[in-house]
Amino acid sequence: MLTNKPEDAVQAFFDAFNRGDLDAVIALYEPKATLVAQPGQIAEGHAAIREALNGFLAMKPTLIPEKKSLMAAGDIALSVVRWTLNGTGPDGAPVRMEGTTSDVLRRQADGRWLFLIDNPWGAGVLG
Repeated sequence: MLTNKPEDAVQAFFDAFNRGDLDAVIALYEPKATLVAQPGQIAEGHAAIREALNGFLAMKPTLIPEKKSLMAAGDIALSVVRWTLNGTGPDGAPVRMEGTTSDVLRRQADGRWLFLIDNPWGAGVLG
């Protein structure tokens, strides 16, 4: 999917995540992007982000955007999305998570928008 608008990149993330397509998810991040894997745990760069997201994708999750807001200023955009995730834990028990992202995207030289900072926990990182 082309991500010529920041909202396209956000939607592409949800679509690829729900397909379990880790390569497509990673392609939506800048090479030196940062992901807040858990509050207090930062993953930097594609390899670390892949490792962090692989654990979430192992749950065969469905990630549902509940409400979205996006603001752009030039080549930078802030995406805020309230989400829920339903999946299955390693013990077979259902898993439900929820949060509100605060993500920064940046337009690339070729016009695509990619994630620079992905904070799926939003203000939850404050404790």
